[in-house]
Amino acid sequence: MRTEVAGKVDPRIKYPSYKSFDEFIDVEWLKSLDGYITERIERRLAEQKDTQFYTGPFRLNDQAADRPGSKMVYLSQSTVPDDYYNLDQPKLWEPAAAATEFSELMDFIATLPFKATGRMLIMYDPEGRAVTAHRDHISYDLCHEFIWFRTNLRKPFYLLNEKTGEKQYVESHSAWFDSVNQFHGGDARDGLAFSIRVDGVFSDEFKAHIPVPEYNRASMPSLWACISV
Repeated sequence: MRTEVAGKVDPRIKYPSYKSFDEFIDVEWLKSLDGYITERIERRLAEQKDTQFYTGPFRLNDQAADRPGSKMVYLSQSTVPDDYYNLDQPKLWEPAAAATEFSELMDFIATLPFKATGRMLIMYDPEGRAVTAHRDHISYDLCHEFIWFRTNLRKPFYLLNEKTGEKQYVESHSAWFDSVNQFHGGDARDGLAFSIRVDGVFSDEFKAHIPVPEYNRASMPSLWACISV
């Protein structure tokens, strides 16, 4: 039986760290969607209808912006009141109107190693502003199964060890990372920047590759990253 041990992780884990998923996805197909997604985001900018991204309360610096400027396009929508702890429960999510608008992206998402998907969204900022370093939640025994990915490498996205100040920039097109025991954020860049995140339940076949820690389940992505180097 696993129990939650706050702040304690497997000694093999080093922060900051992330697990690239580029070996498991069709990166060339993903890259080919860059112009397609860009065009549709730019079209939505004129309509000014997208929700502003909220980092949540778990910011590295309490004085930093909790709404740094990014917008969100929901490709799926919840059938119950919004709750971060439900985002990986497929039965509570259904396709949103934007799923039709971004149908080619949805075709790509259908090839990802999920048994079922929950929340799916595009996060974008037309001005490429910095994203405040934050953690998603503080439930150490909860590990969301998700894939963060992008069609280009222009946005400097990083994982941060707040104890040492070390940043690990994501160099791949896709990643899964511990969003609880380390902070994550993005540096500013000129122009439009966007990424996509899909939460859900990984397929049984895919889960067979993933090492499970004895405690602090949220650290699972970093354990996999660190022991597979």
